[in-house]
Amino acid sequence: MVLLELFWSFLLIGFSSFGGLSMIPQISDQVLSHGWMTAEQVTDIVAIAEMTPGPLGLNCATFAGMQAAGIPGAIAANLGALTPALTLCAVAAAFFNRFRESRIMQRILVGVRPACLGMVLAVLVNLAGSTYLKQGTPHYAAMGIGLLDLVLVVKCKVSIPVVILLSAGLGLLLFGVLGIPVSW
Repeated sequence: MVLLELFWSFLLIGFSSFGGLSMIPQISDQVLSHGWMTAEQVTDIVAIAEMTPGPLGLNCATFAGMQAAGIPGAIAANLGALTPALTLCAVAAAFFNRFRESRIMQRILVGVRPACLGMVLAVLVNLAGSTYLKQGTPHYAAMGIGLLDLVLVVKCKVSIPVVILLSAGLGLLLFGVLGIPVSW
């Protein structure tokens, strides 16, 4: 019965929230009202979920499910949390395939593609500014790592995970071992 309750609770959370931090009050309400966790455990779970890779909702679902019913509980809670997104993606894919050749859809995509590219470029500029400049002063070591990454990905076709590991190693070497100041 608890597995069904976990699935249903996280299904409701998935359908009624917008992901991220907006899920926390609903997750807290559900796990506290079912007695699966204490308020202190909810606080701990949110802190851990924020620190671990992956979506906050899935991380919380995993931890709450494990607390309530072990591995089967984690699976049930995750399936509940994922069902709304999977359902909406399947519906969108069905409609997209159905209307792919539609002139209206083509015109919509003509407007959507540049908007998406603009958003990605805005994030890139924002992150580059905060990564490579501090109060207008360039951080040449960080710029060097970024330039090396660009060359490795674009010219040498090195896989992204390898580039991430290499960059982490370079960061540890330059800023940890050699002591190049990270902040200016």
